[in-house]
Amino acid sequence: MTDFKLDNRYKAIVIGGSAGSFQGIVKILSALPSNFPLPIIMCLHRLKHVRNGFVEALSIKSTIEIVEPYDKEHIKKGKVYLAPSNYHMSTELGHYFSLSTEEMINNSRPAIDITLGTTAYVFRDKLIGILLSGANRDGGMGMKYIKDRGGMTIVQEPSECMIDTMPKAAMNLTTIDHVLKIDEIVEFFNQLHKQYK
Repeated sequence: MTDFKLDNRYKAIVIGGSAGSFQGIVKILSALPSNFPLPIIMCLHRLKHVRNGFVEALSIKSTIEIVEPYDKEHIKKGKVYLAPSNYHMSTELGHYFSLSTEEMINNSRPAIDITLGTTAYVFRDKLIGILLSGANRDGGMGMKYIKDRGGMTIVQEPSECMIDTMPKAAMNLTTIDHVLKIDEIVEFFNQLHKQYK
């Protein structure tokens, strides 16, 4: 078992993923205790015309409430927030979300770089960023922003990914703190949870 040398300074977790990340996300969410202390902010590439079913599919396995936030909704601990289909989701100073329909970035809306980058700006060294399997480079710059602002960075082990473009893009742009398989990310969450008891 890896000792991640964690403490309880962290205030939020942000996760990005695209093609091949769904099963990993489900495994992570299903392993979380219902009293997990931090908000989890997720930006996953989604089919923009399919608005229903995604939250429900994730919620089946999760003991924590999963919501698509509305514009200006405040971030609360103990919830999982998922970027709505076809909206960019930013984190704002004051710890609330803003949604927009601006141009796609990396052919994506929601763009992972926007969610990761703005969340890094708000939470700085109190943020943990995780990037999973995906087919384009979206999220790479966002992970660099997290690292540059003192946050912790984790990517899924490329050899485990269905498509490794996304984690490799982050690894090419910045020094990643931990390169982990999904089971190791689950263990990371378990160790983190113990710091807040």
